[in-house]
Amino acid sequence: MPDAQRDMRFSSTLARGLAVLRAFRPSDDGLGNQEISLRTGIPKPTVCRLTHTLCADGYLTQGRRNEKYRLGPSALALGQIAGASFEFVEDASPVMQALANASDTLVGIAIQDGDQMLMCKTWTPDDTGRDWMEVGYRMPILSSSSGRAYLAELRPEGVMALSEVIGGDVGATAERARGEALKEIADAGFTCVTGEARYSQTINAVAVPYWPAGMGAPVAFLAGAAASAVDAQDMRTLIGPALVKAVAQLRYGETSSVSRR
Repeated sequence: MPDAQRDMRFSSTLARGLAVLRAFRPSDDGLGNQEISLRTGIPKPTVCRLTHTLCADGYLTQGRRNEKYRLGPSALALGQIAGASFEFVEDASPVMQALANASDTLVGIAIQDGDQMLMCKTWTPDDTGRDWMEVGYRMPILSSSSGRAYLAELRPEGVMALSEVIGGDVGATAERARGEALKEIADAGFTCVTGEARYSQTINAVAVPYWPAGMGAPVAFLAGAAASAVDAQDMRTLIGPALVKAVAQLRYGETSSVSRR
């Protein structure tokens, strides 16, 4: 087999293996091969081979034969190492926890993962423990506040690369969404998708882009709540400006405050 073909085959296998690992969510009580296949779109026979290899390497674990798979110790170690590599999350914790408590909203960090935004950290009000938007929650890039904030911070070449990842005829749509997001950021400092364009009509959210030192891509800080708890007006006039100040505090040591209580 020519080297180029061998490299492409290896890259495809690696990408599929990573897709299997990304299929797991915190709320899962294990996943079977069929469930993984449905979530990833990878044929079940291929999933079976991948889960066998990932188990052998410690990235998945399985109690007994035919039991469901769970993330293994190697995946845990990798996550711990990755988390320790990004000091901005630790620096952000007291600021964002204070915002969650004062605003009675869920505050989080979302990163781009394929054609979606992935929640990778959350802070909830101390007295409610709200967890409806847990770590692992996914949002579409083009129709979520987090996705729009991420787009606003991307360089033009990043938008082109993202269009290729999403696939289909989305280049013009992504550029239009980015233009709208840039205007929102310039006018208010945050993005807030409302109306029919919003992917979830039951959640109101705002987001602010942030590019951490040492990272090759931006992230989005967001604050959100059930639409029945915080209406769009309060989200824009109270929560949005407070999130902007919280992110500014992370950047420059400024003060953030808001209260809906």
